[in-house]
Order: sequence, then C-alpha cells, then structure tokens
Amino acid sequence: ATDPWNTAKALTATTVALMRAPSSRFKPVDVRTALREFAFNTKRRGDAPPEVAVILKWIENNTFSMAVWEEPAKVDEVLRALDSKLDGTRAAASSVKRNRRILNVAMEYAVKQKILRTNPLPKGRGTAPKTSSAVDKRSLLNPVQAARLLAWIRHRPRGGQRLHAFFATLYYIGARPEEAVAMRVADVRLPDEEAEDQWCELVMHTAQPEVGKNWTDTGDIHEERGLKGRAEDDTRTVPGHPSLTRILREHIKVENLKPGDLLFQGEFGGMLAGS
Repeated sequence: ATDPWNTAKALTATTVALMRAPSSRFKPVDVRTALREFAFNTKRRGDAPPEVAVILKWIENNTFSMAVWEEPAKVDEVLRALDSKLDGTRAAASSVKRNRRILNVAMEYAVKQKILRTNPLPKGRGTAPKTSSAVDKRSLLNPVQAARLLAWIRHRPRGGQRLHAFFATLYYIGARPEEAVAMRVADVRLPDEEAEDQWCELVMHTAQPEVGKNWTDTGDIHEERGLKGRAEDDTRTVPGHPSLTRILREHIKVENLKPGDLLFQGEFGGMLAGS
C-alpha cells in the first residue's frame, strides 16, 4: 500500500498536467498546495478555507474531463509531467515507478466505476524505468568516516549521547529511522555484562514513519505500520556488532530505561522526532 502523502503528490502532479491553461490569478505553489493538502486529503477536504475553495473551484472548471484519457497523445503528456520534477528534470527511478503505480490504481478504479472503458496505462505502455536494489558501495560510509560522525554527534551539547545511540543503531544494523524509533528496550537482546565483545540481537517489528498529523486518522505525527516490503506482523531479527552492544548497554543504563520503554526517546520523552 502507498501512503496517503505520496498518493496526494502523484494525483496533484497528474491534475496539474490536465489543466487547460495555467492560471494568472493563483501562484503555482498555491494551486499545488490546495490539491495536495485538501482536494486529495480526505481528512481535510471538507475543511478547506475560503481562499483554497476558490482555487479548487477554478481547478474543477479548468481541467479536462476523464474523456481525455482516451487520447494517447495526452496520456503521454501527463506521464512525462508525472515523471519529472518541478524544474523539468527527470525524477528518480523509484519516484517514477511509485507515481506510475499510483496512477495505474486510479485508472483501474475508474474502469471499475465505469468512468473509463479501459485502463489507458496497460502493461508495456510508458514503462517505468528499472530500479535496482543493489547498493552502490561508493555511497557507503567507511569505518573512519562513521567513527568521526558518531563522535561528533556524541559531543553535541543537546541530546548528543542519546542521539549517538540512535545513529549508531542505524549505522551498525542498517535500520530505517522509522523502524528504530519504534523499538522498545525489550526488543534488544544483550549478552551478559561479563561477556565482552559479544554480539547483540535487535528485533524489528514495527515502523513509525513521521507523516504529519494532517495525514493520520488519529491526529498523531507518526503512523504505525508494519515493516516495509514484508507481510503484516512480520519481524526481522538483526545481529548487532559488539561495538553496538556496548553503546546500547550504556545508553539503557544512563537513560534508566525499563523493558517497556521506547529505546530512543525525544528530548521530553515520547517518540523521537525527525527534527
């Protein structure tokens, strides 16, 4: 499933590409914001302020009907816009692939609702670029760089020690930030203190991406999800280097954390914020 934020962004770009002509009344950024934050956000759609409602009404009157999807040339034009960034350059392959997938789901829904006769985006037409799961080793930190960065973080006057443990976990086990912030102390399996230079184990089971309170059903900034690319309720057990064992043991002790506590907390408790 694609998160609502990315869906709104893809549909916003698509709608802008379907406008008959740009508006001289509204700034492009205001048009995109009205679409993304209100038209395609079902939670806020009915709360659009008057100035936004005016923009949305103009968009409604100045976009082509769904019949335009039966014109191959227009479909190609929309796909080119969807595959580009605001400056006109090509978007990343992963973004292109995600946007095409979102648009394809929308087209299938239109067919199901008998708004369109067929999906104008069949397989083989406007194929998204290939994406690779291979890691480019040139982009990886080497141990010296990692040590310097972690040391710099540790000596930051505001929360440096706590953030040091967080970023050390990202470095040593390759966790996504939204996975690390969701971890509890009980998810860390440390060896006996007498056993020096022993590996630890960390259990990843939940992700808490920061999507903003306007995009969650609860009004919270974070939204709880399963691990990316895995079945619901699936877990992943990851070995932690002895260096991480020592860092996490010290972190838990200094912060006086209990098994049920979040492993990495914000400055005033609670979930660690992206900022």
